[in-house]
Amino acid sequence: MQAYTSSAIVNSSISPGVDLDEVYATERVRVLVVDDDSDLVVLIKHILRSSGFDVLSANNGVEALRRAREVQPDLVLLDLMMPEMDGWVTLQNLRQFSNAPVIVLSALSSKDEIVRCLYEGVDDYMTKPFYKGEVVARINAVLRRAKQPRETTRFTFPKVGLVIDIKTQEVIFSNHSIQLTAKEFALLALLAKNAPGVVSYPVIAQTVWGEDVPNVRQRTKYLIFLLRRKFEEIDPNFALIQSMDRMGYKLKTE
Repeated sequence: MQAYTSSAIVNSSISPGVDLDEVYATERVRVLVVDDDSDLVVLIKHILRSSGFDVLSANNGVEALRRAREVQPDLVLLDLMMPEMDGWVTLQNLRQFSNAPVIVLSALSSKDEIVRCLYEGVDDYMTKPFYKGEVVARINAVLRRAKQPRETTRFTFPKVGLVIDIKTQEVIFSNHSIQLTAKEFALLALLAKNAPGVVSYPVIAQTVWGEDVPNVRQRTKYLIFLLRRKFEEIDPNFALIQSMDRMGYKLKTE
């Protein structure tokens, strides 16, 4: 067996490693701060750490998405004007795999920008400069609202690249927007709400068509055919909607 001297394994210039099991086991709220102003990031991190939050940061959208995937923050503070990838694009990409609440912190203060943010699904909007106590108060308020039970209006299935927004009836598959008719969307939304479970023929009949009569099943099969064709135009090798023999249909979410 090879012998190791203390000098071979100890180097005073190297800081001790971090036990990541302990880091990720913490119950403290993790906040991701995304801003290209390094001085501001340092200030915000100090404010949040002093208030009991765990904090990490990113200086641009590309880095923010990477860190969000790694750490899965409980909340994101997001600037809009950044190099490489601005806040709008960052938000759109973030929503492909995360439902973490987002508070925009921006120098832009026009009503149009605020309204656009709210339409894009931002949970709150703050303008720079800000009062330090306000940041903590707004984060706590957003987190309280996020914990309250509410009907889900946006379904995200990151493993298959599918996003369905009930309010806007927007459907994105593999980064492509898909236009659906009202009936097509109603059926797809029903499958999404019950995923990965199976939705039976009678439930589909009552929910989509409002009646369960003999010819409804044939109408449903044709609607499924139309839906599948639209998704197959984007990815012909992936069957998103699966038929369950004599039972109904379900979404493939893995």
